[in-house]
Amino acid sequence: MELTELLRSVQAGTLSVEDAESVLRREPFENLGYARIDSHRKIRSGAAEVVFCSGKQDEQLREIFQRIFEREGEVLGTRASEKQYQVVRAQIPQVQYDPVSRILKMESQEKQRRGLITVCTAGTADIPVAEEAAQTAEFLGSSVRRIYDIGVSGLHRLLANLEEIQQANCIIAVAGMEGALASVLGGLVDKPVIAVPTSVGYGASMNGLAALLTMINSCANGVAVVNIDNGYGAGYIASQINLLGVNHEG
Repeated sequence: MELTELLRSVQAGTLSVEDAESVLRREPFENLGYARIDSHRKIRSGAAEVVFCSGKQDEQLREIFQRIFEREGEVLGTRASEKQYQVVRAQIPQVQYDPVSRILKMESQEKQRRGLITVCTAGTADIPVAEEAAQTAEFLGSSVRRIYDIGVSGLHRLLANLEEIQQANCIIAVAGMEGALASVLGGLVDKPVIAVPTSVGYGASMNGLAALLTMINSCANGVAVVNIDNGYGAGYIASQINLLGVNHEG
């Protein structure tokens, strides 16, 4: 529960002062020995802790996922393998897994998605990173539109979708190779563009470094850059921008 939501619930009489005090008195983290789950993160930042699954031992992942789910009623994991999905599924049968984005999640069915983020890719090979961004933003409560395979080698494809792209509160541009998509979009829209370089490309792309340098050196205004293949980071910050806009309008 977010702090604002907590206070409003007390104000509305749907949550007692005693219950609210109990929430605030909880330890700010839960010590599992090998991990310290940040139980106050949603109160501080508006979103609960997200699990980076890669590298975690099976039992560690299973317990972390279960503890966050029990506390929050939902949980998001990134960079999960098929094997890790089966491990968590054995304990939480309703858990969902997408092998494209490698997202592992249990999501509240009551969630309302607001505003609009448009996720664009230069090519089809960039879709796994784009889906990580899109599904992260959706989990955080944003509506997402996907427009894929509109790279600069066929600029007419982008221009054919420009009106839809311009409707968004924030745009995520996912591109490998030379990474030019972010600069092109930055010059055509009046909204923030979050650029995501991917490791897609041939030898001299240096596993995404070429795209990263292109995006960092963009001459277009309003372009910010996250790390190579960091769809999660892009989805998170795009959702923050989108929801700030929605809340301001409201």
